[in-house]
Amino acid sequence: MFKRVALFLATNLAIVLVLSVVLRLLGVDRILDESGSNLNYEALLILSLVIGFGGSFISLAMSKWMAKRSTGAQVIDQPGNATESWL
Repeated sequence: MFKRVALFLATNLAIVLVLSVVLRLLGVDRILDESGSNLNYEALLILSLVIGFGGSFISLAMSKWMAKRSTGAQVIDQPGNATESWL
């Protein structure tokens, strides 16, 4: 369980890190500073982190329902025979 949570957190943090590096390498911060925009990069990265986590949770909540619906699968609550018990 902890491994999944750690991988989830590491993936989202890595995406924000890559976003921050790409913004710096492309010089977006200098371009916006020259244009007079007072953009707070830390706030932008925190907002992208929150939106990323929110999107991940929404996707996770929808995935089981969508998989069952698209494949026509049925969940076996009470096995009716030996084959269903084995599954």
